[in-house]
Amino acid sequence: MANVSSKAVEELTGAIRGQVLQPGNPAFDEARRIWNGMIDRRPALIVFCAGVADIRRAVAFARDNNLLLAVRGGGHNIAGTAICDDGLVIDLSQMKSVRIDPAARRAYVEPGNTLADFDHEAQAFGLATPLGINSTTGVSGLTLGGGFGWLSRKYGLSVDNLISADVITADGELLHASADEHEDLFWAIRGGGGNFGIVTMFEFELHPVGPEVFGGLVVLPFEQAKTALTKYHAAAGAMPEELTVWSVLRLAPPLPFLPPEIHGKPVIVFAICYTGEVENGPRAVDEIRHFGTALGEHVGPMPYAAWQKAFDPLLTSGARNYWKSHNLAELPDGLLDHLIDAIGKLPSPECEIFFGHIAGETTRIATDATAYANRDAKFVMNVHGRWRDASDDERCIAWARAFFESTAAFALGSVYVNFMTQDETERVGAAYGPNWERLVAIKSRYDPHNFFCQNQNIKPTAS
Repeated sequence: MANVSSKAVEELTGAIRGQVLQPGNPAFDEARRIWNGMIDRRPALIVFCAGVADIRRAVAFARDNNLLLAVRGGGHNIAGTAICDDGLVIDLSQMKSVRIDPAARRAYVEPGNTLADFDHEAQAFGLATPLGINSTTGVSGLTLGGGFGWLSRKYGLSVDNLISADVITADGELLHASADEHEDLFWAIRGGGGNFGIVTMFEFELHPVGPEVFGGLVVLPFEQAKTALTKYHAAAGAMPEELTVWSVLRLAPPLPFLPPEIHGKPVIVFAICYTGEVENGPRAVDEIRHFGTALGEHVGPMPYAAWQKAFDPLLTSGARNYWKSHNLAELPDGLLDHLIDAIGKLPSPECEIFFGHIAGETTRIATDATAYANRDAKFVMNVHGRWRDASDDERCIAWARAFFESTAAFALGSVYVNFMTQDETERVGAAYGPNWERLVAIKSRYDPHNFFCQNQNIKPTAS
């Protein structure tokens, strides 16, 4: 940060309610860590913002001093865009207000919140909105990329439930974006990521969910995987939209309801969330039990907020992660054959491949209604490479890439932008398909100099 004087940093520090960290501060190294342990970057400054005024000041400081800018919400993004080298990081993690209006069924959510924070407040009133499957994920990044989870078949994507947002643009202006104000900006932030500004407040529509749902896990032996997935695919289209079933293939974790001899062996897991009347749950999920002969199951009524945390132990921060992803309309035999082969070659005990079934309401919305364009995707497949030792990088990345390439012929050609790694810039266009040109035009209007470039970047025309 050779071009920034210590006096300027002192002035910034004195001008905000939050905190400014520089290298050498005892808290700096912890502050620059993010969820994906593969990302190791050293910014020049980290600014913990306490509110909108702090964000505007930090944006102006970065712009005036020609600093690369990164924005951190939950820090969970696989590509590591929340952190940068030698620039300024705006850290929003202290902005954690969640206000619920139960009568209007609205939530007003600041950008530092995780799914757990949101659920804690909304579930006090038996309300929720579609937001992911891992409670440590940040609401902000998840939503800006589209956002889907257990509720999406019934209620759509996160962006389909976004009513409005307050956005700080590259010139420091605070805009209120909605269907009636700055409509083009509102359209773009619903799937276009952090390309257009920093959202300081999200307004979501809420739906009656919980506080109890019927859900859990059914675990089958790996030998039954192809038959079970064929039955799953056949059944998926007729499942009620209150029922969401994802399938995961991996080595069995040491779950207490599984026999010890199964731990560490390949299995297929069906993860189930039914948000209809709890008493109807057993009947709704009965068909899943017939996909094969279970090694064990743990299914029953549970708090929705607890189910949102069920996969947290498998997705803790700090491991090395590399993902590859396809959007799918079907699960054909050829794809399943490659899948079985890949699971037989898992390079790490934590690697897995999962199919998230979305469809339902997510497919009923027009392709051009939001920046998120992939309305024909019924399943989202994620090849989740995860390991601990850097010496395993090459082997684990190669495994993920090989399976991704072998299954490309079965995919739609599009991709969910939140599942894209840092080396996939050539796929950004595929994430947006027919909406690409409109996104470029809006980017060129609101951020013509590409100030917000630490993301899956949509470059403005001027650049």
